[in-house]
Amino acid sequence: MTSSPTPPPATSGAPTPRRPLRRLTARGRDEAHRAATPLELFFDLCFVVAVTQAGIQLVHAVAEAHAGEGILSYAMVFFAIWWAWMNFTWFASAYDNDDALYRVVTLVQIAGVLLLAAGISRAFEDHDFLLVLLGYVVMRLALATQWLRAARSAEGAERTTALRYAGGVLLCQVGWVGLVLFPQPARPWVFLVMVVAELCVPVFAEKVRPTTWHPHHIAERYGLFTIIVLGETIAAATVAVKSGADETDAMGELLPIAAGGLLIVFSAWWIYFAVPVHGRLRSNRQAFVWGYGHYLIFASAAAIGAGLEVAVEQTIGKAHISTLSASAAVTLPTALFLLTVWALHSRYFKVGITAQLVLPMTALLVICCTFLGDWAVLAAGVVSALAVVTGVILTARLAARERRAQAGTPTV
Repeated sequence: MTSSPTPPPATSGAPTPRRPLRRLTARGRDEAHRAATPLELFFDLCFVVAVTQAGIQLVHAVAEAHAGEGILSYAMVFFAIWWAWMNFTWFASAYDNDDALYRVVTLVQIAGVLLLAAGISRAFEDHDFLLVLLGYVVMRLALATQWLRAARSAEGAERTTALRYAGGVLLCQVGWVGLVLFPQPARPWVFLVMVVAELCVPVFAEKVRPTTWHPHHIAERYGLFTIIVLGETIAAATVAVKSGADETDAMGELLPIAAGGLLIVFSAWWIYFAVPVHGRLRSNRQAFVWGYGHYLIFASAAAIGAGLEVAVEQTIGKAHISTLSASAAVTLPTALFLLTVWALHSRYFKVGITAQLVLPMTALLVICCTFLGDWAVLAAGVVSALAVVTGVILTARLAARERRAQAGTPTV
């Protein structure tokens, strides 16, 4: 019997086979060309399913004149969605090795958010948070598994940080059980206590040794999720206007809402991306404020779409609320979005008192538009668009002034 021939050596140009399992070690903060992966984009799209469900239920609550109760349920459900998304995002920025096990555990987290999304309607209508809690626990246990895996590959202070994260995540899941076991009046207080506990876990863990998250990667991830949420807002408003036009002959009354909503969303996109966001992510202290503050940005962006749906339903007579309430459903989240974006990063890139006041004054004027009746949404959209125009003009003047100063030309 002759022996089988020895396979020829691989050529230098042949691709290196990927190992299905690799150590989950920290990536470099200064790594070049770091960008969002296809898995992260898929993760975001699946999470927006839950955001959409929360928005739908918020529309029903506000349209049935249960705004206070609906907003509270929306805040609770949205926190579960946002917090799981945010924790994965920062973990992936520091530890993503894209091996088979990492992908599988990430897909488990996606399954968890879909389970959470399936329980959102019961949470709003019956105050039954069991499915929401189960989905959240699935996502959090999967994340704890990732942290334990990172701890196994780490040493010293880095290992302690990973173990603190894993321990904190697991401990918080015990506390969340109270959201199901305690009576309804006590649940908002349980929620508040657990929110504080969850927010403290990263602060506690990062004290030992900060994780090596990547500023440009984090800024891109948050920006992409903002785009997806704004896109969902446009989709929700479009469907609402179409269904309203199909059911009634009120297209003339719906056009101002459609135009105003489009201007609001376009302006929100422009304002959010007008400055280099990663410039504010130079330390953990800045990153915590910026990252946590995005709860309000994401929640308000999604709520704008819900508000536009409410405005449409009120116009065609399906919502049992006044025109003022329907207008407020659009203008208040719009104002909150503008103020939060300004507070988190826009104000650090504005030069002069005039530039600093553009967004706060715009938010105030948008709130004033609430009292303009059927034209409230269109007026809010026009005001938001004028804020963009004003910002562009001020930026152009500042750039021209700097060019004249560099050329030695006297400024006027």
